Amino acid sequence: MDLAKVEAFANKCAVQMSLEAAKFSAVILSFFGMVFACNFLYTLLKLLHLPRIISEFTVGMIIANICRSSSKFEMPSVVEPLVGFGMILYMFVLGLELDLNVLMKKPDREAKVAYGGMISTFILAYTVTSFLDFSAVPSIGFDIALSVTLSGTASPLLSRIVTDLKIGKSDIGHLVSAAAVHTDLVSSLIISVGFIILDADKRHIGIRDLNCIIVTCSALVIQTVFAAMVSPAFFAWMNHESPEGKPVKGSHLVVTIGFVVIICASSPAISGYSPMMSAYVTGLLLPREGRLSKLMISKINYFLSSIIFPVYAFWVFWISSFHDYQAKNLGTWERLFSLMALTMVGKVVGAIASGVMLGFPLPESVAIGLLLTVKGHFHMFLATTAVEKGVITSTTGLSMLLISVLSILQTPTVVDQIIRRARKHTPRPRKALQWLEPSTELRIMICIRGPENVSSTIRLIEMSQGNPNLGIAIYITDMIELSEKVAATAVNGEGMNVVGKSVRQMREQITSEMEAYMAENGERVTIRRMMALSMLTGMHQDICALARDLMVSLIILPFHKNRLEDGKFDGSGLSGFRHVNRKVLRHAPCSVGILVDRGLVSRKQTSTSFVSLNIAVIFIGGRDDREALSYSSRVAKHPGVKLTVIRLLLDTNAAHNSVTSFGKRLFRHRHDDHEQEMKLDDEYFTEFYHKHVAGGKVSYTERHLMNSAAALSTLHSLDKQYELIIVGRGGGVNSILTVGMSDWKECPELGPVGDILSASDSPVTASVLIIQQHSITGDIDGLDDDFSVM
Repeated sequence: MDLAKVEAFANKCAVQMSLEAAKFSAVILSFFGMVFACNFLYTLLKLLHLPRIISEFTVGMIIANICRSSSKFEMPSVVEPLVGFGMILYMFVLGLELDLNVLMKKPDREAKVAYGGMISTFILAYTVTSFLDFSAVPSIGFDIALSVTLSGTASPLLSRIVTDLKIGKSDIGHLVSAAAVHTDLVSSLIISVGFIILDADKRHIGIRDLNCIIVTCSALVIQTVFAAMVSPAFFAWMNHESPEGKPVKGSHLVVTIGFVVIICASSPAISGYSPMMSAYVTGLLLPREGRLSKLMISKINYFLSSIIFPVYAFWVFWISSFHDYQAKNLGTWERLFSLMALTMVGKVVGAIASGVMLGFPLPESVAIGLLLTVKGHFHMFLATTAVEKGVITSTTGLSMLLISVLSILQTPTVVDQIIRRARKHTPRPRKALQWLEPSTELRIMICIRGPENVSSTIRLIEMSQGNPNLGIAIYITDMIELSEKVAATAVNGEGMNVVGKSVRQMREQITSEMEAYMAENGERVTIRRMMALSMLTGMHQDICALARDLMVSLIILPFHKNRLEDGKFDGSGLSGFRHVNRKVLRHAPCSVGILVDRGLVSRKQTSTSFVSLNIAVIFIGGRDDREALSYSSRVAKHPGVKLTVIRLLLDTNAAHNSVTSFGKRLFRHRHDDHEQEMKLDDEYFTEFYHKHVAGGKVSYTERHLMNSAAALSTLHSLDKQYELIIVGRGGGVNSILTVGMSDWKECPELGPVGDILSASDSPVTASVLIIQQHSITGDIDGLDDDFSVM
């Protein structure tokens, strides 16, 4: 009998374990499904310049409401503790990123804007909320808590949005980010004090017992004094033991985490104070500088974005479900629109009042106020917690969540209006090599994707120096995609710094190779390192902004396809970087070149004492070809370069009989423009001929061709004669010699001639540099990233 009971109990345990294992597997599978859905939706929303939080909350809202529809589904017990733990980490990092010392300084204009927006929003919200019955049990404590929450701003989220929308370096971008930091710091500190005094455990927010307040204050004072006095010495010792360039020891990391946990847990353990706010206070008191602090910020942010935030979004909309939303109740919509009006009107009025005192234009003051309405994870957590404790209804909590999401959704529109106004007052100078004074320093930005581009970059630098007496400045710009992993290792400081190991090692390798070149050949050239850190959808804006800031005359981009060991290119290449190249061609504030590298560095090292590099420049006609000739005139002055100019001319007699009817109609349609271009071509080429060809330094040959087929044959005949061929992109001229070449185009962004020479089936093995001249009509953005509108 006993044996039968044991067997039955064992079978029951086995069944129960199987059920628990199945539930656990379902939870894990659901989690990965949520993460995948968030990433997929974020990829689409990036086109609209919306931050990741929108994709997370959209997915969380959909999944939570689907699960709510099923009576059999129960929220896994692990979700709520995981969210609570995540918010503790979030508030710790928030405190660590904020600088408490700004409160000790004399208020600057950023602080005045922040305090103006907070005060006006608080006064307006406190005046109105008591009439709208937001809470289940009305109380002064709730009105104060809601008013302070509405007065806040999510500074990390707003800083990321401002940076992604490319106004982070402008005066209004700096002001908004700094004002958001002041607002977030002060409002969070006030909420920290509120957690000491107020209690929300009885369906309303009331004042705690005096003894509890005294105990909590005493515990926080002890925690604050200990953290302020001990942590600087502790972190200085740990940073000394783990210097940059060496891996952090596991023991040091464990000791540091233990030290932080002890400080964070002291006041909650002694007095029952909120662990989340205790972590925030601890983060404020710990040193912000140093390797370990930056490491904690990057690792925790990556953990939050990868694991916590998708689960957090699900939890938020599980607590405040649409199933409980009283959409048919008129009071619901009154509260929704009143919350929206309180937030926006309060911030805008405060920004306008501050702007009048500081002399800001009215439209910019309104834009600042609207941007400062952005709410983030912390504000949504407070609203959801209020729903969970019964302080407010699920309908009111969901209205608060929707207002938070709307505050984020409106930011791209506001920023777009800022850029439009700034662009109207921005001059658009024409930057091209053709109009560069001979005595002016040549500035070139060479963009690279990794160490594989360094060798060809060095060759470009060497041959671009030209005359040793002329100055040249080269800006090597790393094109780094801002993926989620890279973003998690990015630290805000003076600009954006990436502390991720892979990116850091790549940049260090590039730097070492460039320094080795400079040690031998750096007398006549200035080389500086730059970085374009952005998502691929907006990287062209970073590159163009850098070009404007550095006042370069030429941007050289790498071809999007990777070169294989046999010298050929892979099939599709990097499509994301191809779109970057196309957008730079369209928006660049100067001339642009694309280098198709087929092993430019495999030849003998260029020397200043003998000819070792044969270069050809093909001149058909048009402004792009004139720009290619302008660059070639600089290259021709280098003693180690042998330059040949190949001019392809139309044999008009033969062409009249052989050209297709389409070509004749095209020629007649473009006759006037063609004549004007031919006149400019002849004038510029004559000047070039007298300066370079007549003296014997540059070789010259011309071919009279009757159609594009003959031109194609001529281009293919250049195989193995030159190491580099320079051509114009040819986007602005329709020559009979290039008519029909578009039928075989693989990469239209290279132009007809560049595409033929760079095609996968081309017999030409030389590297190709395709150049496009800067055009004012093509400069659509026309705005520096550090523009001023204030």
